[in-house]
Amino acid sequence: MQDTVLIIDDEKKLCSLLARIIELEGFKVFQAYTGKEGLKILKTEDILVVLSDVKLPDYNGVELVREIKKIRPSAEVINLTAFGTIADGVMAMRNGAFDYITKGDDNDKIIPLVYKAMDKAKLKARVYELENKIHRKYNFDSILGKSKAIKDAITLAQKVAGTTTTVLLLGETGTGKEVFAQAIHYESHRKLKPFVAVNCSGFSPELLESELFGYKAGAFTGAIKDKRGLLEEANEGTLFLDEIGEMNLDLQAKLLRVLENQTYIKVGDTQTSQVNVRIVAATNRDLKTEAEAGRFRLDLFYRLSVFSIELPPLSHRREDILPIAMHYLSEFTAKVNKPEFTLDKEFSRLLTAHSWKGNIRELKNIMERVVILADDAVISPVLLPFEFHHQSKGADSMNMQAMEKQHLIKVLKFTGGNKTEASRLLGIGLTTLYRKIEEYKIEG
Repeated sequence: MQDTVLIIDDEKKLCSLLARIIELEGFKVFQAYTGKEGLKILKTEDILVVLSDVKLPDYNGVELVREIKKIRPSAEVINLTAFGTIADGVMAMRNGAFDYITKGDDNDKIIPLVYKAMDKAKLKARVYELENKIHRKYNFDSILGKSKAIKDAITLAQKVAGTTTTVLLLGETGTGKEVFAQAIHYESHRKLKPFVAVNCSGFSPELLESELFGYKAGAFTGAIKDKRGLLEEANEGTLFLDEIGEMNLDLQAKLLRVLENQTYIKVGDTQTSQVNVRIVAATNRDLKTEAEAGRFRLDLFYRLSVFSIELPPLSHRREDILPIAMHYLSEFTAKVNKPEFTLDKEFSRLLTAHSWKGNIRELKNIMERVVILADDAVISPVLLPFEFHHQSKGADSMNMQAMEKQHLIKVLKFTGGNKTEASRLLGIGLTTLYRKIEEYKIEG
């Protein structure tokens, strides 16, 4: 695709001459003789650089910059004028112009300027494209499922996303709380700022404090230099605190201060630091019960639960199980470059009947494994872990054992006899695998 330039100038001869000079550099050039014509072209053509006269029949070229930016935010605008003034030049730059030059300047100056503007415009276009990809990946449309339960949760999240309100996401492990937190962030006015996630259960109380708030050099042994905390990293963006019910009471009091007045103190510091951050928290615990038992601060609970959203477990939206399974089937099939699969009826039935204690995360892992193990075009129940078969009502014991043996052989073949990897894929202990190999007299 050619790099594109739009010239807006009511002096037709000068416009044509400038267009010819720029075309000789290999650019594709569009011409317009009024601001209105120029804006119309911008709506239909992917223009990267605009050269606009300041004095147009229907527009002041300096003010036109704003209208251009509304249509093409990544486009760069160079204002051209016969009689340049400092005031107009300043205003043009404030409105977002790349540069402001006087007509009649040597063409050797205009062409390098167009190249510089083109480089900047292409860079901005790539950034916008990347931002749009991120937005598409993390927006509410990326949340899987069409059931009423999940749609109700999405509707609540959409309503709160555009505000600065603290959000508390409730639900079992694996229900997609971080996915919701990301969607809330990327649908908010903070979407171009950082989204920082931390699992509060993954750190000791002392380490979590230094991770969140940062520390000053000398705060403790090994603190040889200042360290930025996650609050600072998330400044002007969103901080997602997963498993917040695991946070200890002392740290909860410090978090409450952040929520109340957006201030905190780094470990080992005496000065207060200011931050502008939105908090989205998540837990699989009943925080009110925890608070009443003295294990969670009641004031923090009320501050966090200004806007709570309950995410339904997969067992409460069984109509979503097969569509989600098919989504991951397609995703993992593409990753390992295998032909498309279909699901056996009994396989589908077992998926739908499963309890899904691990929710979407468990379903995702199951589909990844069956894609790795599948050799046939139709995915059969033999590829499912043992617990799925034991749940099947009226299943014949001998048939169950035969299926289990076949599944073991298939997994061992896939791992090339690596029993440690096989036990990981099967989700059982290594000693259990050895016992079953001996029980079923599996060779190799």
